[in-house]
Amino acid sequence: MVINTNMAAITSASNLNKSTNELNNALAQLSSGSKITSPSDDPAGLAESIALNAQIGQTQAANNNVSNAVSYSQTQDGYLQQVGSALDQMATLAVEAQDPTKTSTEIADYNTEFAALGAYVNNTASATFNGVSLFSASGLSITTDGTGGAAFQMTAVNLGSSVYTTATSASITSATGAASALSDVTAAITQLATDRSSVGANEERLTYTGDELGVLQDNLTSANSTISDVDVATESTKYAEYQILVQSGTSMLAQANQNPQSVLKLLQ
Repeated sequence: MVINTNMAAITSASNLNKSTNELNNALAQLSSGSKITSPSDDPAGLAESIALNAQIGQTQAANNNVSNAVSYSQTQDGYLQQVGSALDQMATLAVEAQDPTKTSTEIADYNTEFAALGAYVNNTASATFNGVSLFSASGLSITTDGTGGAAFQMTAVNLGSSVYTTATSASITSATGAASALSDVTAAITQLATDRSSVGANEERLTYTGDELGVLQDNLTSANSTISDVDVATESTKYAEYQILVQSGTSMLAQANQNPQSVLKLLQ
């Protein structure tokens, strides 16, 4: 029996230290909800989690771009519906203005309404969405991939094109002018149908892309969760285990420190 080197106490202290460290780690994970509370916990997992978090953020940003573009397209179509109603009325006025039983005063009234509707269409051509032109000669390029930079080029809708301006600048003050105006307005209505179809195609494509990005983001989040999120049930079990080991280790260390006291009995 020796006094200077108490191996039982040293071993107990070592085991107690390990149990305490494991208990502290379990507490940190349970309190933070993360399996990686320190880079030393899982260096490779931490690197992968950082990369996944970056990709998740980029995917979310791309999805936001797509959502804004869908809203942009919906706004375009809302305006085009009203423009379509205006052009339909202009076509009706052009036909009515060709009625030989109408007086010049009535024809002048028709032309006043026709011109007002044409001005409305022209004003709509300058409409904006968050400061961005809704109806320009070039379509927007929408980033649809947060990592690769892929983009979707939206088909442009230009209410300032000649097919529209020719119709809106026409006059129906005479039967001949009304017939010509009707032809111009009919051409504008045909173009409007094509433009609304293009807007619908843009919106459909963007909706599919948004759904795709949503699926990607969900799967990336799930993968990151597997790496970094703590399993509370498992870690709670470990916590209970280490708590018992710390308590029993403390008790055994106290007991080991008492062993040298028996030397006193030998000296009596």
